[in-house]
Amino acid sequence: MREIDRLMNHYSESHQNKTNILIHGIAVPSIYLVTVGLIWSIPVLDFMSAMNITWAHVLIIPTLMYYFKLSGPIGAAMTVLSIFVFLFLHWLQGALFGTGFTVWQFCLALFIVMWVLQFVGHKIEGKKPSFLEDLRYLLVGPAWWWKHWLKRLNINY
Repeated sequence: MREIDRLMNHYSESHQNKTNILIHGIAVPSIYLVTVGLIWSIPVLDFMSAMNITWAHVLIIPTLMYYFKLSGPIGAAMTVLSIFVFLFLHWLQGALFGTGFTVWQFCLALFIVMWVLQFVGHKIEGKKPSFLEDLRYLLVGPAWWWKHWLKRLNINY
């Protein structure tokens, strides 16, 4: 059995309840977005700033490599999601300019709300989150989310 299949099967075991699945369908990509946003907000070195590179750009490379190692279609899908995340963060920075709020504040607030929602979903499900057993499941969550979309597009993950 492929590693991606084993991880997806195990992750799916604690995501059977329709309400929990719906909550995760919103919260998982949101948490991916705001996690990248929080990392994106960490001050960078001067040479990085000159090249318009953030720590999120640096850390997304090994993250996407992990996804591609699991599955080509999942890696490609996560690359697409990551591009949209970076575009959204650039837009958000401009939209928040002059409001007194920053990207990291927005991301932190949404991070907290989405994690609370996920724990509510697991309370409804009656099962603990998979990442409490293995931190890799923090990365499996977005892949699991994509699995459902790829299936609808008749693409095998």
